Amino acid sequence: MDLSDAALLLTAGLAAGTVNAVAGGGSLITFPAMIAVGLPPVPANVSNSVAVFPGYVASVAGSRTDLPRGRALATLVPTTIVGTIAGALLLLATPARAFELVVPFLVLGATAVLAFQDPLRRLVGHPRDLSPRRRTVGVQAMVAVGAVYGGYFGAALGVMLVAGLALVLDATLARVSAIKNLLSALVGLTTLVVFALFGPVNWAAVALVAPATLVGGYAGARLVRRLPSVVLKTLIVAFGTVIGLYLLWRAVG
Repeated sequence: MDLSDAALLLTAGLAAGTVNAVAGGGSLITFPAMIAVGLPPVPANVSNSVAVFPGYVASVAGSRTDLPRGRALATLVPTTIVGTIAGALLLLATPARAFELVVPFLVLGATAVLAFQDPLRRLVGHPRDLSPRRRTVGVQAMVAVGAVYGGYFGAALGVMLVAGLALVLDATLARVSAIKNLLSALVGLTTLVVFALFGPVNWAAVALVAPATLVGGYAGARLVRRLPSVVLKTLIVAFGTVIGLYLLWRAVG
């Protein structure tokens, strides 16, 4: 790895950390960067999952004041861990081609859910009008789907989590984004452990990208707190659309 490769990975890590905190999808910056410096696809995907974890932690630190208090978040921890392990083992055990074809539609679908959140809420019921049991089941289901996806691929995990959680939680988008950051960090920690033990991690690439995502993640989380909800929602929808179309182009190209 020469100096230009190192500079590319550092720049990609900084940008990815910021994007992950604001909207999610930063892995679509670091993953192609790792491919560009010569890593094969699976080692690049595994190394990327490990490298972006510090950025998620920094995002949690930057958005901690928006996190809800109490024990509600603790109930999501087992679901997140189990779902992430399932997704990570699926990546290591099965061919990626079939899932690559499904991923773009998952991302575009999640983006559409967020874009049309209000009409969908009128259709399925606003979270405040749902019974506690139905709200709990809805949140757990959204988190489980996101965790499996995050363990397998992870790009646009933030978009998927924000879209799903915003549909079933009666909370501001800033609070939903803070919860997304915490769950993403937990997904990142779980994949780090699984891939460090069983995956083909390129630790040199991780050593360059990880510190940069730490800086970008904190800066991005602080930015989110200053953005009006409509601006944040527009940014996430726009970025999710771009990510989904890019993944679709790459899958069929």
